[in-house]
Amino acid sequence: MEDAFGVVIFVVVGLAILVALLVFARGGDSHAHIGKGGLSLDRDDDHGRRPTHSAGSPAALAERDAEVRQMLAARNARRVARGEEPLDVEAELVRLTAPAEVRVDPALVAEIRQMVVARNARRERRGEEPLDVDAEVARQVRELGG
Repeated sequence: MEDAFGVVIFVVVGLAILVALLVFARGGDSHAHIGKGGLSLDRDDDHGRRPTHSAGSPAALAERDAEVRQMLAARNARRVARGEEPLDVEAELVRLTAPAEVRVDPALVAEIRQMVVARNARRERRGEEPLDVDAEVARQVRELGG
């Protein structure tokens, strides 16, 4: 009986090794799929995806407006559920997507004006033509994003 026990152990271990090698050979890249379910944010099909529209194109703006409209409709649904008055979706869409009005700090404009006046004084000392102060101030404000 003890002789049969040793044979059975070697046969079972040998079969287990063969099965493990077979699973390893057929499994290949199984470990690469761990954590890549349908809810995963790091999916292979997302990599290399390009936007379908260039930024600022009419199609991109229409897509943006549709998404903002959906967000506003969901916000209205929550407002109604809380018993509040719903907002006008189209008016809110126009307000949210309107170009931002840029306001420049008057102190910054005054500082830029002083800098331009000082630059003009240096230009005149070198014998160069002075710059138009108002035009140069407006140009520099535009460059700063204002």
